[in-house]
Amino acid sequence: MPATETTGSGRRIAIVGAGRLGCALISALRAAANPTLEAVGPLGRGADAAGCEVALLCVPDREIAAAAAALAPGVIAGHCSGALGLEPLAPRECFSLHPLMTFTGQEAGLPGGSLRGVTAALDASSDRALALAEELARALAISPVRIAREDRVAYHAAACIASNFLVTLEAAAERLGASAGLSREMLAPLVRQTVENWLALGPKRALTGPVARGDAEIVARQRATISARAPDLLELFDALVAATGELT
Repeated sequence: MPATETTGSGRRIAIVGAGRLGCALISALRAAANPTLEAVGPLGRGADAAGCEVALLCVPDREIAAAAAALAPGVIAGHCSGALGLEPLAPRECFSLHPLMTFTGQEAGLPGGSLRGVTAALDASSDRALALAEELARALAISPVRIAREDRVAYHAAACIASNFLVTLEAAAERLGASAGLSREMLAPLVRQTVENWLALGPKRALTGPVARGDAEIVARQRATISARAPDLLELFDALVAATGELT
């Protein structure tokens, strides 16, 4: 989307950063067509966002402070980091808005760019900045939750476990499954249903398989096979067996 393109005709909000998140947010704002917001961007890193009331920085964590320093005087700054507090934006009036969603650049699960139903972690340095963050969340159809500075790392670690580590785990399953003729597509229905069961029933009731049944013989046979076919996965397997046992 060109940096000069805007959407809406109200409060001007610049999206700084043309990566996956910046493009997804601009797309969602454009799809929402909110008359109270005029979203400008995505602008390149280092943009001053002159003429805008707010600049939402969709840049890597390590670049947030520099991006905030480049903004024109008086612009309220927001960042989209999950782990960081507001310190990189100081001394500006500022806020944070982190969508609890994964972005790959191909948001097939978000029709029309919509973020409806997604949760976002908010924090702010002032009541006005918080109101702006909440207004932006409403425009995106996001459900906001305020996460305090001291809880940010725990919040972000939970998000990483739920998303990033799940991909790591499924990659291990895919690799081992390939040795028996299974493809990623064959495993996918099982993964989807497991997630739905976890959401609907909670972890204890959703759990199935030999560990949940206490079938130590099958677990031992699985371990021996992994040791032979993918020995580097053995430590991960043992840790998961132990953690799964704690849920039963």
